[in-house]
Amino acid sequence: MGKTRKRILHITLVIVLIGLGAMGMVKLTESKPQIKKQQPAVPAPIVRVQRIHTGPQTIHVSGEGTVNPVQEIDLVPQVGGKLIYVSPTLINGGTFKKGDTLIRIDPVDYELALTLAEAQVKDAESTVSMTQEEAAAAEEEWYLLHEDKPREKPPALVIKGPQLAAAKARLAADRANLKKAALDLRRTTLKAPFDGRVSEETVDVGQYVKPGQTVASLYSTDAAEVVVPLEDKDLQWFEVPGFTSDNGTGSPVVVTAAVAGKRLSFKGKVVRAEGKLDQRTRMIRVVVRVDHPYAKRPPLTPGLFVTVSIRGETLPHAAVIPRSSLRASNVVWVVEGDQQLGFRDVEVARKQGDRVVIRSGLKDGDRVVISHLQAVTDGMTVRTLSGQEENRS
Repeated sequence: MGKTRKRILHITLVIVLIGLGAMGMVKLTESKPQIKKQQPAVPAPIVRVQRIHTGPQTIHVSGEGTVNPVQEIDLVPQVGGKLIYVSPTLINGGTFKKGDTLIRIDPVDYELALTLAEAQVKDAESTVSMTQEEAAAAEEEWYLLHEDKPREKPPALVIKGPQLAAAKARLAADRANLKKAALDLRRTTLKAPFDGRVSEETVDVGQYVKPGQTVASLYSTDAAEVVVPLEDKDLQWFEVPGFTSDNGTGSPVVVTAAVAGKRLSFKGKVVRAEGKLDQRTRMIRVVVRVDHPYAKRPPLTPGLFVTVSIRGETLPHAAVIPRSSLRASNVVWVVEGDQQLGFRDVEVARKQGDRVVIRSGLKDGDRVVISHLQAVTDGMTVRTLSGQEENRS
């Protein structure tokens, strides 16, 4: 067999084998079932929820302010002289009790003035007595000379009427001078008008002081006040005597301060509002009083910047939710029993920090969504995973 015929035979076999393989592939492809296109199911979004518990909720109004003493005075002598005594407590930061002697002025000049005034009074009393005796004698003599006119009164000049009046006036003036001398002598000693502390002093023993000169600044430790600027709408929740109510009982307050590395709290109450509205900020300045601010150590010292929490009205059936769960237009998202998300209108009583107090619109056991979703529709299906539901009151 020639080479040409062999080559033709080989090519023919190859073509036949390729054809048979192609036919087999076609048959296999035709017998394979067709794959149907399907849209994959979109899983329901996962949300975090908080189960609501309704009940009494007390509204707290917070503010900040600076502590001021209720009483603060300048210690001023009413008489002048050399200081012979200054109390050891009359130093910056010194403490004293009501009635303690703080300073004493040299009383010698005032004792002498008192002695002179006493002598003048005795002299005036003697002059009055002598004038009265002379007037009585003159009157008796006049009646003896005018027996024919028994009912006629003698002239005033005859019975020394003007002289007697002048003597009595002089006696009254001398007695007034005596009282003033005694008063000036008492004023050489200055006593503390209340329990308090010294904020500043400028005198020492041996110094000469003049009437009206400020020698020290004192403030009372019986009570302290904090002026808290608040918005007008805040005052609807608590009592301000003389402003929101006529009774004298103000709402209770807790004043918190950081002193000497400690966080301390003091109980107080609202006592009044200041006379007028702040024209610049439109805020109402409410005054809070704390009694006995030095009962604790460290004390509630004037000048401290403090936080004030005023206890206001209690709502009987309210709920508290995170502020982030309150949506626009006072709407919250609630997960119903069949895992459907619904929109719920609520009435907001007050926003307090990161919490919101809901007056109405939620009931006990409601599940409020506290997480965020990009796209939300009323009635959409959601999922709450195990461990994602939070129980809070």
